[in-house]
Amino acid sequence: MRLLFREAILTFRRAPLLSALSIITIAFALYVVGLFGLVALNLQRALKQVEERVEIVAYLLRNTPPESVALASQEISAFPEVLSVNYVSDEEALRRARSGLVEFRDAYRDLQVNPLPASIEIRLKAGFRDAAAVRNVADRLRGYSFIEEVRYGREWVEKLDHLRNLSGVVVLMIGLAFAVVAVVIIGVTIRITVLQRAKEIMIMRLVGATNWFIRGPFLLEGALKGLLGGLLSAAMCYGSYLLFRGNTEVAREGLVFFQTPQLVMGVLFGIVIGLGGSLVSVGRHLRNV
Repeated sequence: MRLLFREAILTFRRAPLLSALSIITIAFALYVVGLFGLVALNLQRALKQVEERVEIVAYLLRNTPPESVALASQEISAFPEVLSVNYVSDEEALRRARSGLVEFRDAYRDLQVNPLPASIEIRLKAGFRDAAAVRNVADRLRGYSFIEEVRYGREWVEKLDHLRNLSGVVVLMIGLAFAVVAVVIIGVTIRITVLQRAKEIMIMRLVGATNWFIRGPFLLEGALKGLLGGLLSAAMCYGSYLLFRGNTEVAREGLVFFQTPQLVMGVLFGIVIGLGGSLVSVGRHLRNV
């Protein structure tokens, strides 16, 4: 193992410019992926905050017996998707309208009869706020005879669903694209290193060295370059995060950075890229020797 480390470090000394170029290339490839990851992370966070506002409102027929409402509220609370159930009387609905709709305050003040019905407001648990789950709960609510109408903003919930799925796919595709580019570039730089040491590799094979013994230093070199590139990209992402957060009032309040496990995964991703590029390049050379 000490021999592998020594050979890998010697490679850095033999071609410092090429090694630095490899590290910077991996860093910038991961940096771009990291920036898109930050955008996706904050977009998902914003979507989650919007998602928490998903609510189903069931409007009740007038003169519905309180006992029926209380029994239905208990049954609805037992639904596996339901987080909370809140009964809103017609008087409470009118008070909300008077306080919330300022432009209609005078009109509501002069009413002789309350036109607003009582309702049941249902909030859903996390994981059950997609369009299919909301529609399922709404359909079950329509089964109660005293519920006149059920509303939950179907188009709005479906658009939220579509946006959440689209953001995940876009980030995944961009991440894979830049990962492939990074693998190709690190493979080329390792390939140049391999060609520089072609005579040494030939001598090692002549004295009986196995392919995996020859591959070892190059794989370790690629892993080290991936590690350094991953650490550099994490530092660059954090610098960009601080810069953007410091210059934007909205971002200062709501922007978040990667957590430690996510940063570790990014660095490990860099190591995998370095290993992959090295493995492909050295394997191709050994097959041709």
